[in-house]
Amino acid sequence: MTVCTAPASPAPSSTPPDGLPVYRLLTGPDDASFCRRVSDALALGYRLYGSPAATFNGQSVIVAQAIVWSGTVA
Repeated sequence: MTVCTAPASPAPSSTPPDGLPVYRLLTGPDDASFCRRVSDALALGYRLYGSPAATFNGQSVIVAQAIVWSGTVA
């Protein structure tokens, strides 16, 4: 599994930008692109929600990570 890191994020507003939903489930192949998507969401102000999941589709590892907006009580 690829290890993802993210830069420190600025203080988020009370709602996600650009009409994004409060809860999101990011999915995709376990690669650098997926890590960038998660890192970008964290930089926007989302936070990880729960543990990541991984499965194998017969060709590659597919991963999923739930995220929620920082102002959300969970």
